[in-house]
Amino acid sequence: MANTDSKTPENADLSPEHLDPEQIRFRKEKRQRLLDGGTEAYPVSVPRTHSLADVHAAHDGLEAGEETEDIVGVIGRVVFVRTTGKLCFVTLQAGDGTRLQGMLSLREVGQDRLDDFKSDVDLGDFLFLHGKVIKSKRGELSVLADSWQMASKAIRPLPGLHTELAEDTRVRQRYLDLITREQARKTMLTRAKVMTSLRRTFAEQDFVEIETPMLQTMHGGASARPFTTHMNAYDIDMYLRIAPELFLKRAVVGGIENVFEINRNFRNEGADSTHSPEFAMLESYQSFGDYHSIADLTKTLIQNAAQDATGSLVVTLEDGSEYDFGGDWAVVSMYESLSAESGVEVTPETGLDVLDKIAADNDVDLSGVFRSHGKYVEELWEHFYQDRLWAPTFVTDFPVDTSPLVREHRTKKGVVEKWDLYVRGFELATGYSELVDPIIQRERFEAQAADAARGDDEAMGLDEEFLMAMEHGMPPTGGMGMGLDRLLMALTGLGIRETILFPFTKPLAASQEDTAQEG
Repeated sequence: MANTDSKTPENADLSPEHLDPEQIRFRKEKRQRLLDGGTEAYPVSVPRTHSLADVHAAHDGLEAGEETEDIVGVIGRVVFVRTTGKLCFVTLQAGDGTRLQGMLSLREVGQDRLDDFKSDVDLGDFLFLHGKVIKSKRGELSVLADSWQMASKAIRPLPGLHTELAEDTRVRQRYLDLITREQARKTMLTRAKVMTSLRRTFAEQDFVEIETPMLQTMHGGASARPFTTHMNAYDIDMYLRIAPELFLKRAVVGGIENVFEINRNFRNEGADSTHSPEFAMLESYQSFGDYHSIADLTKTLIQNAAQDATGSLVVTLEDGSEYDFGGDWAVVSMYESLSAESGVEVTPETGLDVLDKIAADNDVDLSGVFRSHGKYVEELWEHFYQDRLWAPTFVTDFPVDTSPLVREHRTKKGVVEKWDLYVRGFELATGYSELVDPIIQRERFEAQAADAARGDDEAMGLDEEFLMAMEHGMPPTGGMGMGLDRLLMALTGLGIRETILFPFTKPLAASQEDTAQEG
């Protein structure tokens, strides 16, 4: 049978919506033919001796036309195949993108196995080659095979390797993205290096990594709308974690003085270029620290991650521009900067009527914002200022009523000891001098409960178990939370759906229905 799929042009559109059912039928027939002939289409193992990278590391220095007596057994995914004449060529690709050419000749493998290769092997298959390492006359490092074996038969064809996948296909079928696009592989490897770097820095600072529950009876630790679920065993409603804060603080009460967690959080809110309903978060708490010491730690974590992942504090972004994480990072007061930009002095005592007028004069729509001083101040500040914060900048002096878990400022009335770190125009991390007085914390929770009763769906509930822990005594503490997907955005210049390996996507049927309606 002719190898129909192998002759498909590399720039053919093989995205799922354009698949040719005939190609899948051909591949299924080949699979069955292998099985009927007593050949495994999916063997348990193959006798691999070297990775493709190993072969390159040992033999890249060969001259064109040079042959060795080194025998290797290699495996990779077929990304190119040419099956004409007495000499066939195949290109294998490893998971890291490394490629190696295979050469199959009539003299080395014999007529029967050469014919089998021509009829059975398709793009996308995993193929095992055994033979000696040579450099072809054209200078291509190769394995001159004396035998070959199917390692895993692909039933569906690959997309064209030189055709850019649509974004929706990339995120829905990330495995295709990883196979066909070098940037996708590079991004995921960068993420792995960042995670390793963060853990190394924490270890050097004597922090302990722990895990906290994802299913919680009370949602808290952040102002966000939770996902709800139900536990049948206890017949109670539960929430997916919006933040690990309240449990990490229990650990601090218990004597784990420096603690951190790399975790998954879930917030039932918008999904856009900087937000995902499920995301990775880093939170850490430093006993006997405050928001100054935790800012220093955060800067060290980010700079070490940039250095370890990219080799420099000046990183090259996706668009080719550079971004500098070095030097001193600016500090901006929220109230002072809002006053400067609006032309009206805004303080923690400013009334809602004044804030309403500022909004009206500057075409800021506050209709969907919960009516409180703090919510209005933060909304107005974002309108005027946040897009200007391109260089790393700590924004300080947040309103008390939007920061229920934070200590009031030691010298400035009406604000808390909190900062938000902005990088490239978006919020990357937030840090606090933690509120450790259980009496004030209870009052703050009660105020939050009142706001919830008035319609604030982001307000926290009153968590008696957390308060019980605090009442046993919590040391002065600095705390920090940082979005890890956003850290990758900051280091690469990519959108959030590119930095998450498997981002949430709307179910395909619903997405297609939306597209049809838009049409």
